[in-house]
Amino acid sequence: MANVSETIVRRKLSHEVFDRLKAMITGGELAPGDAMPSERDLMDRFGVGRPAIREAMQALANIGLITITHGERARVQQLTAKSIFQQVDLTANILLSASPDSLEHLKQARRFFERGMVREASLRATPDDVVRLQETLDLQSRAVGNPESFISADMRFHTQIAAISGNPIFEAVSEAMLSWLRQYHTELLLWTGREALTLTEHALILRCIGEHQPEEAEAAMVKHLDRSSVLYAHSA
Repeated sequence: MANVSETIVRRKLSHEVFDRLKAMITGGELAPGDAMPSERDLMDRFGVGRPAIREAMQALANIGLITITHGERARVQQLTAKSIFQQVDLTANILLSASPDSLEHLKQARRFFERGMVREASLRATPDDVVRLQETLDLQSRAVGNPESFISADMRFHTQIAAISGNPIFEAVSEAMLSWLRQYHTELLLWTGREALTLTEHALILRCIGEHQPEEAEAAMVKHLDRSSVLYAHSA
């Protein structure tokens, strides 16, 4: 039987520093909002040079554990579902821009996700939830003719539906998917009648949620998403 290699691989100093800093954060020595120790303090503590400290700090920032601001001390980040998804925004956008299939897959995932979310909202919505959705729909109505504001209100309406679940991960997933889709929203939305149709469909979804009708709400959402799916496309 062949011997299995047990070669010890020498790790970079920055990797060791990264592990120790991460342990300081996850172990509670540094809490969310705390300033990270200065580079000089860390150099003295770990007996390494400035490059290893800076590489480790950048690696921590890349995974969302700290925020680095020019001219200020880095700070420990409060991790949330939203902040975690924000860490993959750039990668997601590159993936979507590189492949039309990826955009179609995202639209399919959104359709599957929002069907469940609107059913859940129909079962759980309180009068206050319905009021908030109506306020967003009113805001969207006033934004007719203003593409950026109209689309922002559209995204807010759908994210609020996910938020009714009470699960912050669902809300973060909704916000992430919609933000990734936004750059592919074509001018088709602004053709005559498109805005009015979107508002009518949203109003029906809202009515079904307010009347606690999950099947009807799901059907209205599916019809809305299937109709609007064509509005998201790569530029020719």
